[in-house]
Amino acid sequence: MLAGLSAAQAAEWRWHWSLHARAAQLPPPGDWRVWLLLAGRGFGKTRTGAEWINAIAERDPEARIALVAANLGEARAVMVEGESGLLRVAAPHRQPAFESSLRRLVWPNGAQATLYSAAEPESLRGPQHSHAWCDEIAKWDNASARAESAWDNLTMGLRLGEDPRVLATTTPRAAALVLRLVREAADGRTAITGGSTYENAANLPARFVEAMHRNYDGTLLGRQEIEGELIENLPGTLWSRATIERGRETAPAQLARVVIGVDPPASAEGDACGIVVCGIGEDRIARVLADASVERATPERWARAVAEAARAWSADRVVAEANQGGSMVEAVLRAANHALPLRLVHASRNKSARAEPVAALYEAGRVRHAGFFPRLEDELCGLLPGGDYQGPGRSPDRADACVWALTELMLGRTGEPKIWFD
Repeated sequence: MLAGLSAAQAAEWRWHWSLHARAAQLPPPGDWRVWLLLAGRGFGKTRTGAEWINAIAERDPEARIALVAANLGEARAVMVEGESGLLRVAAPHRQPAFESSLRRLVWPNGAQATLYSAAEPESLRGPQHSHAWCDEIAKWDNASARAESAWDNLTMGLRLGEDPRVLATTTPRAAALVLRLVREAADGRTAITGGSTYENAANLPARFVEAMHRNYDGTLLGRQEIEGELIENLPGTLWSRATIERGRETAPAQLARVVIGVDPPASAEGDACGIVVCGIGEDRIARVLADASVERATPERWARAVAEAARAWSADRVVAEANQGGSMVEAVLRAANHALPLRLVHASRNKSARAEPVAALYEAGRVRHAGFFPRLEDELCGLLPGGDYQGPGRSPDRADACVWALTELMLGRTGEPKIWFD
């Protein structure tokens, strides 16, 4: 077959996406308006989006396309200039020109695409488009319903051409916008495609694939980030993913106080050492700032991680559970940094009982997450009243560290377990 191709046909072979793509990377059949691609990391979502947009632009000189990412930096670095971005997938003689100052791509035939930030939903109010590609919508900041506003403004402007359509690519997370699109699939106007990282193993380093199997097979995080499964809420848990998503935002510039919660492991071969950084602003709202937890760490290593987090965040207090090891915990942490502002606490109640008043703070909107912390959030959403735990791993170490820090910040001595040392 190859020998029978003309020189022009042979030159096009490399750029003919349908010959190289897997079935899940090609547009699904049907009269859909929204194509939602939920797939694991490394599946090839960016390549899928770039090839779909490039094919539309080459076919239709009148195409006016919106390229929307969490922010303009990601739109440019991933969707346009990335390893699988639009400038890479286009044939060199048909490559669009990128006018960075105008946030615009222009194809030789006149088709155009404009970059937008989902963090600025008002920028999508007014412009009209025939097609759109929205990248990693589960990462879009939904503080004050910003992500959903960006989506609504975009779709209201999809009114050019005879068949306006939008592709949303993302690693699945139970974000409000993702859950909304999944629910809307019932009307037949939204098509959903799923896929696993391992489907693209032929194009990924063997060591990476091996590490993913070794570290994440069978875990909740692996089901979400590798298998591309949308993990929704377990019934009856103290935390819901919707509650966490509602309170996601960026950290304030000024923090009145920073506390680090530590849940030390019983042994280096056992559970992780939970290390979670939380702060509170002048508005008296607490923020989870970082998850610095370490796994399979020796006492010296996890103590050093605590000390480094305290230094990096200028922590006012380190609250460490001392049920496992007692004075040994203090000795190890003091060895890492003798000036550590340390308080050891003894857990007189089970993890869920300690967590319940903190979960109530989330429900009241008094705690927010300044970023994405998948492992911590999976553990929080696995805690059930009465002491049961149905999250990833044997124990919610990250969640427990978070609870210690937020108890110190928000509940004061009335909400603290018994203090051993001060």
